[in-house]
Amino acid sequence: MNTERLIFGSCEGMRYRLAREPLENVFTPPEKRSPAVLLATVWKEPYAYARTPEEEKTSATFEISEEGFDQAIRWIQEQFEQKELEIAVSKKGMDTSVPNNTV
Repeated sequence: MNTERLIFGSCEGMRYRLAREPLENVFTPPEKRSPAVLLATVWKEPYAYARTPEEEKTSATFEISEEGFDQAIRWIQEQFEQKELEIAVSKKGMDTSVPNNTV
């Protein structure tokens, strides 16, 4: 796995970023780097990562490994699927609460 890259993109209104944190260590030789994690972040468009307030971002950390990378990708996909469900529910005005079945 190449941890030297910053991966980012967008899909139907959701932006994502996958990067080694702390990012400033990317250009430090591997043997001199401090411990780091893989940080996956999602947020609503239209703004870039740096222009989006922290409270509007959702993030999760993963270990820097092939397995951690795969887990981070799955997490981003789950965030997108959750967003799609929330949009569908709000567009249809559906009530997703559990009905009160009192007699």
